[in-house]
Amino acid sequence: MIKRIGSAVTVAVALAAVAVPAGVSAQAHTNGEAHAMKDIVGVAVEAGTFKTLVAAVQAAGLVEVLQGKGPFTVFAPTDEAFAKLPAGTVEKLLADKAALTAVLTYHVVPGKIMAADVLGAGKASPTTVQGQKLNVRVENGSVKVDGATVVAADVAASNGVIHVLDSVILPQPETAGTR
Repeated sequence: MIKRIGSAVTVAVALAAVAVPAGVSAQAHTNGEAHAMKDIVGVAVEAGTFKTLVAAVQAAGLVEVLQGKGPFTVFAPTDEAFAKLPAGTVEKLLADKAALTAVLTYHVVPGKIMAADVLGAGKASPTTVQGQKLNVRVENGSVKVDGATVVAADVAASNGVIHVLDSVILPQPETAGTR
């Protein structure tokens, strides 16, 4: 059963226009059942393009949570997305567990939100596990999540779904690391 967050949560993705990054198999992208037996962490590790994300999840002590029952929707930045951050940002986050946890949980929405569930809704603001809302909208045929572009959608896991982002999204400064 799909749990919806708020009214018309949007992860709308024009699937035909979405490029699948290296490490995420086309079969997993088009047939989400390919990864159905692995949890979110297992899918991320297997893909090989989420090494920084996996290391951050480990450093924050969130592996067991993301291996839990769920379901979860994870907006997962690739290693290339983390590389776009200003120099030293990842190291600062790794040294500050509260801030790291805030950033990582900002990438997770409770419930399993598939692109087809909300395709065409245009925009929405689902609440993250971190507590803030995401700004999700369709812009020029691409789905944007707080300005990051969804580059692969509906990568299935046994406990949820992953939507791959080209950038790291950051919570508003007033609550990052202060929860």
